[in-house]
Amino acid sequence: MPKRILRGVVVSDTQDKTVVVKVERRFTHPLLKKTVRRTKNYHAHDESNSFKAGQQVAIEESRPISKLKRWRVVDDAEAAAGSSK
Repeated sequence: MPKRILRGVVVSDTQDKTVVVKVERRFTHPLLKKTVRRTKNYHAHDESNSFKAGQQVAIEESRPISKLKRWRVVDDAEAAAGSSK
């Protein structure tokens, strides 16, 4: 089964080897037919402590690393987007 990959913004990098990533999803409300934004924070594993608050990153599902960490940072989304142009 493929692992999910989400894109979001680093909100906090104060913990050691951990970043908190805010992921926003948009969907159409079933009754109101209006686009709604929902955000959720994910704790992701960052082995090298290289990502700072405000950076766009991609996170990937992984095995449980700690009580809250079930994701790990794959790459810098801005750099990946820049290299594909």
